[in-house]
Amino acid sequence: MQVNSEQIPTPAHTHADDAPETPRPGGVSAVAHSTAVSENDAAKAAALRRMKSVALALLIGMAVVFTVAFALQKQYPWLEYVRAAAEGGMVGALADWFAVTALFKYPMGLKIPHTAIIPRRKDQIGASLSDFVENNFLSEHVVQDKLASVDIARKAGEWLRSPGGPERVAKEGSAVIRGAFTVLNDDDVQAVIEGMFRKHVLTPPWGPPVGRMAERLFAEGHHHTLVDLLVDRAVDWMATNHDTVNRLVSDRSPLWVPPFLDHMVGDKVHTELSKFVRAVQEDPDHQVRRSIDTYLTELAHDLQHDPAMIARAEGIKAQILGDPEVRELASRTWGTIKNALLTAVDDPGSELSLRFKAAVRDFGTRLVEDTELAGKVNTWIGDAAGYLVNTYRSDIAGVISDTVARWDAEETSHKIELQVGKDLQYIRINGTVVGALAGLAIFTVAHLVFG
Repeated sequence: MQVNSEQIPTPAHTHADDAPETPRPGGVSAVAHSTAVSENDAAKAAALRRMKSVALALLIGMAVVFTVAFALQKQYPWLEYVRAAAEGGMVGALADWFAVTALFKYPMGLKIPHTAIIPRRKDQIGASLSDFVENNFLSEHVVQDKLASVDIARKAGEWLRSPGGPERVAKEGSAVIRGAFTVLNDDDVQAVIEGMFRKHVLTPPWGPPVGRMAERLFAEGHHHTLVDLLVDRAVDWMATNHDTVNRLVSDRSPLWVPPFLDHMVGDKVHTELSKFVRAVQEDPDHQVRRSIDTYLTELAHDLQHDPAMIARAEGIKAQILGDPEVRELASRTWGTIKNALLTAVDDPGSELSLRFKAAVRDFGTRLVEDTELAGKVNTWIGDAAGYLVNTYRSDIAGVISDTVARWDAEETSHKIELQVGKDLQYIRINGTVVGALAGLAIFTVAHLVFG
């Protein structure tokens, strides 16, 4: 049998080996692309060429054996069995070569139906692969079961409490903060802070919320501590300012009153005032205390319901926080936050940085040692992952079909062949061996049956 070298499949050379690449869509140059994938693709292309050479060598070997056995079988009848085996091996090799080649291209350039399957149907293949991934991998139960088996909380806790964990978190956090400050404009941030302050602090009336809070505080008696403090200070002041009281009395008495009389009156006033404040101090139910309670309760009520009092509260708010004050407050707030964070990220030994690392380490320890907390965190992660999968599974899987749709048909075939072509060449090798065994078996059975 004459073997035509033009009809025998030869090892296919990849695009990366035979021809220079042209710039790909999106402005990515061939040099940049080859730099990223050249080593991996070159290794796969070399392995593919080797396997094609092996399969081709087996086919050529079978053809040589067939030729020799066919020529000498009359002289040596046992060579008929060898010829039959070689004939079956060639048939198997050619059939499997056709099947493998038909996946990626037209065999020998002939547009035979149902060949070049991948280039012709890459979009359908991408869509089918996308559906397969979406239905079998992007499932809420699959993702949650996998996350539950991993126990992310404990593993994260082990890493966070390890010697390098907090430092790594702090380092990455510092990079994020520096990047944020590089992007953020101070005026824009101050404008946001000022707008939020106006919306949530200045725009709502102060009277009713302050009144409600005060009413609750007064009803629970929290103001009594402050009243006690003021009364105690009054008692102390009276005990140490006898001369001050005398001087006040003397300054306000007529000029014709004798000085000794001023001292007598001053002593009397001081004594009575001292008795009065001590009585208030010692009696929790003193009339003055009840009067203060009544006044504060009415004030809290008026702040909520009296238009005049509400208007007075608004006037006080306007006096305290006008436009210049609000802008200055926003500027100081942002400046303080920014300076504190920049100082902390630039100095690993700063108090804020050390406290942050300690908090990270403590959180990691709690994740490892606190079973309940670890369970809650794992549940949160599982629920979040389940929500994301249920909500965005189609979008995630759609990346596959969209990416394949953007690929060139020849490029798609080339990519897939690089990934699986080496393994497919084993089909050719196995086909050669199985074909040889089948040919030998068929010839042997036929020879035994029909003589």
